[in-house]
Amino acid sequence: MAEVLNIESLDLEARGIARRDGKVVFVEGALPTERVTAQTVRRKPSYEIARVEDILRPAALRVAPRCPHFGVCGGCAMQHLEPSAQVAIKQRALEDTFWHVGKLRPQRVLPPLHGPTWGYRYRARLSVRVVPKKGGVLVGFHERKSSYVADMRECHVLPAHVSDMLMPLRAMIAAMSAPDRMPQIEVALGEGVTVLVLRHLEPLTEHDLEVLRAFAAEHGVQWWLQPKGPDTVHPLDPAHADALCYTMPEFGPRMPYRPTDFTQVNHAINRAMVSRALMLLDVQPQDRVADLFCGLGNFTLPLATRAREAVGIEGSKALTDRALAAAERHGLEGRTSFATLNLFEVDVDWLRGLGHFDRMLIDPPREGAQAVAQALAQLAPRERPVRIVYVSCNPATLARDAAIMAHEGGYVLKSAGVINMFPHTGHVESIAVFESLPADEVLAIQAQASLKGQEAA
Repeated sequence: MAEVLNIESLDLEARGIARRDGKVVFVEGALPTERVTAQTVRRKPSYEIARVEDILRPAALRVAPRCPHFGVCGGCAMQHLEPSAQVAIKQRALEDTFWHVGKLRPQRVLPPLHGPTWGYRYRARLSVRVVPKKGGVLVGFHERKSSYVADMRECHVLPAHVSDMLMPLRAMIAAMSAPDRMPQIEVALGEGVTVLVLRHLEPLTEHDLEVLRAFAAEHGVQWWLQPKGPDTVHPLDPAHADALCYTMPEFGPRMPYRPTDFTQVNHAINRAMVSRALMLLDVQPQDRVADLFCGLGNFTLPLATRAREAVGIEGSKALTDRALAAAERHGLEGRTSFATLNLFEVDVDWLRGLGHFDRMLIDPPREGAQAVAQALAQLAPRERPVRIVYVSCNPATLARDAAIMAHEGGYVLKSAGVINMFPHTGHVESIAVFESLPADEVLAIQAQASLKGQEAA
């Protein structure tokens, strides 16, 4: 039975939040300030999930979704909300997470980093399925909260020329020898280059290769093939092995990469993010800087153009090898060094052994950098102050690590703000700045933390 609900706020899955007799009701399709009728579809002891049936009072910030597949395709969650309002909700979510997880508030809220809201997604993983009931081959993202592939005929967060290839890709796969054994196509765009990586579970025939070459010639793309795991990825044409790259004109580096390497999906925002990170670090020519979880050197090489020394550390040797090669290509090998290490298992002795860093940049995956945060807290107090910029793709792990650094190591959360890397999605990218306190204040904080720990025991 439908009921009338008033929507108070929005979660990061773009569900409206209402309350009924103290119980939270998540309402799919509703926005803050709206009055709606909704039907409950799932009941739990502490919450319910409902779907909108009718909007009695629409929100002023509601807009018509641009994509006809919105609501079915799981690629986007917020197309019905004006883009600046999406960013405001993400900023609020970041601040709320800092408080709820770590009892912290940034001293200053940074202005959000904006970029293009359409055609921004330069990396994507498209699933391929043969579904006779839907006309044959489907190529696209999964349906929302489903393992089924959406019947996508266009996609507005992909660059237009990639969106235009969705239907031709269906026809191409259908023309190959084993279309049901080709589960995935990855998209990776570089400077003037579009790479498609075909995952195939059976060896390709000569006919298959001819089909791929014809498609590449017609659509101006380069094919890479992946017969097994990521290490087996290789270009169909060996001449294309080094064609994929992105640039950062402000700092000079041209960053080559393989299509399965981790790179940011939004190149415009990545450039702005690197620029902001270096501005917030305020790197000086005499500084020694650490870049933890450095990947391909996305931050390390720009840092090396400003600092005396930039030290990049990453868990993948393939990535650090490519980062070193890029540094050598740009004449930065004398100001950079790279090491391969599992940063999820480090401790304070390791960190102490690296020597003093004036600045540090941390850019971990979604799991965060808990071991690094604990090592930093145990290393404090330092003889000289240090500034840390932490780039995060998960507010919860950022807040957890911030709490460790602040409450156990005496670091101050100076500022934080969101980076709108993924418009129209619930994904929250953010950046935060920490600074170490004077030694006497740190010792007082650590003594208080130790006392609380003893009382708890």
